[in-house]
Amino acid sequence: MARRSSPRLHPQIHASRRATSPVESASLPDVDDLLREILSRLPPQPSSLPRASAVCKRWLGLVTDPQFHRQLRDHHGKPPLLGIFELGTTRIVFKPLLNPPECIPSRRLDLGRYSQRWHYDLLDSRHGLVLVKDLNQNQVVVWDPITGHHRCLAVPSELKMDNLGGAVLCAAGDPFKVVLVSMATSANQPLACVYSSKTAIWSNPMSAEAPRQFSGQFSDTGVPPTLIGSALYWLSKSDLMLKFDLDKHILAAISVPPVTDGTYYRNRRIIQAEDGAIGYAILSYPSFQMWQMNVNGQGVATWLPSKTIDDMHTFLGHPSQIGDVLGWLLGYDEDTDEIFVYVRPNVYGVQLKLMQSRKLHETSCVNPYYPFKSFYTPGDCSTLVLIF
Repeated sequence: MARRSSPRLHPQIHASRRATSPVESASLPDVDDLLREILSRLPPQPSSLPRASAVCKRWLGLVTDPQFHRQLRDHHGKPPLLGIFELGTTRIVFKPLLNPPECIPSRRLDLGRYSQRWHYDLLDSRHGLVLVKDLNQNQVVVWDPITGHHRCLAVPSELKMDNLGGAVLCAAGDPFKVVLVSMATSANQPLACVYSSKTAIWSNPMSAEAPRQFSGQFSDTGVPPTLIGSALYWLSKSDLMLKFDLDKHILAAISVPPVTDGTYYRNRRIIQAEDGAIGYAILSYPSFQMWQMNVNGQGVATWLPSKTIDDMHTFLGHPSQIGDVLGWLLGYDEDTDEIFVYVRPNVYGVQLKLMQSRKLHETSCVNPYYPFKSFYTPGDCSTLVLIF
């Protein structure tokens, strides 16, 4: 069957139907530039660019051009949420959250050998990249699931591998950065180091003065850091969290709200509160609390309660609670301000600002979620996402 042409997708055909003077031709935009403008306005769903690339070789060349990818990012801003990486018992697995035909098969974004839990652990997922800790080697791996490109980075000797937290950032297609936090190998003091792919070197370690003996644990928490403004925040198993200022390169330990006693650490999350302030969410099912940090003119920070849901069971649409029902926080999407809550047998997304919930899927696993966002370009388009 002959492929049908769409007048909306082939503006150059109509432009050639009438003669133009040299003056008119000089004033017309370049056809490829015009096509890029049109293609960059396609919906950011995973199926958009693959379908466009199948029209002809010319369109395939345009959508695989890194210049077009930058234009696409500039137009749409943040990429769509494709799914989550789940920290399973034996494997790190990608699970799609979109409905067909946008649903991406799990095998398409498989981490390969880096998915084996007895060799690797998941530290972070952000800006289309995944950060994995190599449990057998003194290194971390930056992995692009779309392209399969990866880079192994030796961890600075000052950081403890068995107590390591990390973040990966690649905003707006800039060279990627990796931030690692850990306890110092020679002292009970938190440290941070920053790697830039632009310079290919690690910064000198930066330390934080903890207000008291700090037994922070970042490894094996299953809780990735939260990016709020220009700072990263790590939750620990203690009553402190770490803040790393990306602009000033300052590491600091901050007290959390004084209500975490008896609350499982995976049922806590650092969130973005109103007006970009630091927030803190605590789930003691069926109760759900949110706190906000306020800083006065003297720089003194205090935590104040902001929202409380006394009965999450009813809020999620369940009948009155009968017997003991457990709820778990699985993850947090900082861009949409949505938390993922598990109440057997369902996983729900709860948008915190609007306080609205939606059912995502059923599962029997209670494993941490790492949201994964990217512009999806399979096949020959895979070079579009990131070139290391």
